[in-house]
Amino acid sequence: MLSAEVRPRAELRSGFKTVIAEKEESAFFVEQRSRLKTDYQAEKLKLRLTLQDVRIWGNTSQIYKTDASLFNVYEAYGEYQFTPKLAMRVGRQELDYDNARFLGNLDWAQQGRSHDALKFMYADSSGFALHAGAGFNQSVVSEPTKLFDTYYSGYDNYKTMQYVWAHKTWSRTNLSLLVFNDGRQRPDSTVAYRQTYGLNGDVKLGTVKLGGELYYQGGKDAAGKKVQAWLAAASATVQTKVTPLTVGVDYLSGTSQGDTQNQSFTPLYGTNHAFYGFMDYFYVGNGHGQSGRTTGLTDFYLKTNFKLGKQSSLLAHFHHFESPVAVYSPPEASGTMSSRLGEEIDLVLNRNFSPDFNLKVGYSQLYASSSLETLKGKQGSGLNQWAWVMLTFKPVLFQQQSSI
Repeated sequence: MLSAEVRPRAELRSGFKTVIAEKEESAFFVEQRSRLKTDYQAEKLKLRLTLQDVRIWGNTSQIYKTDASLFNVYEAYGEYQFTPKLAMRVGRQELDYDNARFLGNLDWAQQGRSHDALKFMYADSSGFALHAGAGFNQSVVSEPTKLFDTYYSGYDNYKTMQYVWAHKTWSRTNLSLLVFNDGRQRPDSTVAYRQTYGLNGDVKLGTVKLGGELYYQGGKDAAGKKVQAWLAAASATVQTKVTPLTVGVDYLSGTSQGDTQNQSFTPLYGTNHAFYGFMDYFYVGNGHGQSGRTTGLTDFYLKTNFKLGKQSSLLAHFHHFESPVAVYSPPEASGTMSSRLGEEIDLVLNRNFSPDFNLKVGYSQLYASSSLETLKGKQGSGLNQWAWVMLTFKPVLFQQQSSI
């Protein structure tokens, strides 16, 4: 099967990821993702190749001989089915599990997230699944010149990783266990290993769905500091006659002033955009902390999604953010500030015109407190907002049943 995706997104950023100051102007641009995906499947064999181009409109001239934004390989893997229950997948692939809290494909970002890995997958008819994977990364400019050592440098990525994911489904309950070992290369040639242990589950009780998550991180971070960090989350979803309502809280531990250990939980490879507000103030490639320490986050939220017809819906989220550790007035230690970081409102209008054409329109506002401005290291103007429009064209271009 040959399929394609063209996904342009126009964004107006006026306080996105960090507060906007009085004299700073809003940013506006159009970013586009273009993908071409080929899938092949025979009796026991599967192959996938996904080519992708991500660019900002106007990033190249109308007339050019070279293009800085060339196609790259997003997915390229082969899969073999040893038995009806056991398969192996090797190559560049997504690692997307459960709700994508710790391992996700980051699909909101135009470039997405994929790993170079080997994965074994087991699943049976009882609802039990077990995956085990591993990866080993090297930065090699030219293969013939790589004759010695395995030092890995130049990328914000693990040198080596191993993980096990186990999942069990019952009639009303889902339960998952994740163990992930992440090895980061250090400048002194040693490798710092950090372990993440996660438990994720939900249960349906009539019209109510209860969900819970618990993660612990240990080992050492890339700086060689001992890690001792937590994430705990709980939610309840009630199905009403009008719309589902979800209330919940996420707690990610932070490092206090004077702590000798790293107590800041890091959702390393998750789709953080889906959890801590769409304006990406927390855990999305930008820090929030003081003196090199992440202060963590407590997020109380209310979420819903109204149906506006058979093909339309309106998503609405409200977040109240707090810091789980003390925030100090600058210069630090001159006095503590409020734990309140601010509130955020997210709205997204979704419209499916056809199976291969979708429109989304979003608007968000974040009301930042002086404590959040301190953690971001700048004084804001008071109004932080973000608006965007995204079109997704995703047709199947060609499909033929294999005769093998």
